[in-house]
Amino acid sequence: MNTRILFAGAASLAAALALAVTPAQAQIRIASVGPMTGNYASFGQQLKAGAELAVENINAAGGVLGQKLVLQIGDDACDPKQATSVANQLANDKVVFVAGHFCSSSSIPASKVYTEEGILQITPASTNPKFTDEGSWNTFRTCGRDDQQGGVAGAYLAKEYKNRKVAILHDNSAYGKGLADETKKAMNAAGMKETMYAAYVPGEKDYSSLVSRLKGAGVDVVYVGGYHTETGLIMRQAKEQGMNLTVIGGDALVTNEFWQIAGAAGEGAIMTFPSDPRRRATAAAVVKQFRDKGIDPEGYVLYTYAAVQEWAEAANKAGTTDPKKVAATLKSGTWNTVLGPISYDKKGDVTVSDYVFYIWHNGAYSEM
Repeated sequence: MNTRILFAGAASLAAALALAVTPAQAQIRIASVGPMTGNYASFGQQLKAGAELAVENINAAGGVLGQKLVLQIGDDACDPKQATSVANQLANDKVVFVAGHFCSSSSIPASKVYTEEGILQITPASTNPKFTDEGSWNTFRTCGRDDQQGGVAGAYLAKEYKNRKVAILHDNSAYGKGLADETKKAMNAAGMKETMYAAYVPGEKDYSSLVSRLKGAGVDVVYVGGYHTETGLIMRQAKEQGMNLTVIGGDALVTNEFWQIAGAAGEGAIMTFPSDPRRRATAAAVVKQFRDKGIDPEGYVLYTYAAVQEWAEAANKAGTTDPKKVAATLKSGTWNTVLGPISYDKKGDVTVSDYVFYIWHNGAYSEM
């Protein structure tokens, strides 16, 4: 498996070069980009694992158009500026396709670079509607959108907790605030008003003042638009203050690292995510491959695999890796992937999404 690791910043250049393995016979460069470092690195590892096995299997089957793929891994640390830097580096490296990024706040600015430089982008995880609503010919996603996910969550809150005091929190990120606002909109439309709507600063270690505000307002149900790190800390610190919160979040809680942070305080946390891709018949053989390697293909692993898989199929069908021609081909067909059949609308969104609820229990999550 030929993988080149790409870091943003001159300080990491030596490390990048030391890890670079680019055989002369390899003729097609693609990349996967996500937070390989930082608070959300567990999700970066999901993207990396999915892309690596997809490339390994595609190359074993003869590659794309008879040519082998070389995969570059970019680290954006979920930082918009670093994402743009990585995107420009990938353009310099003549990458034709990117499976990424993870954070919407990275995917959206990076997509502008990819549009200008003629690179096709399929994100496996960025759910903010602006990514495709304001995107161009090159923006696609294998995941759903926050107006879909938030619609499901908001309706659930209004139905199940209509006599409870509900707070909606967000981290001000493109993903977190976007999801929280879509959830609030759906909940309000269903006739329920939140007791509290507030932002918190991501990356902090102490959320005791926020917890005190929740406690003072008598809140007992919290919807969190944000990532697993902060959600886990908020839950743990609420428990320490004697609160027994019901916490509901989005797809950014779909990592086993959430429980490592929240501990027993994470018991009963609920989250939205599509029906478990690991249990789909179309993924069985690949799931076994992952597990034989000691990898649990949770979260966005299979979504990344599918992104690379469908790009390769579309390139073979188009008879070229020219990004615009591959993009047009992607929108004109249905692609058989590990996730099942995928087809796209004119924006580059999947035509079918299936958000369901999961619950955390004893350190693991399962569909409700």
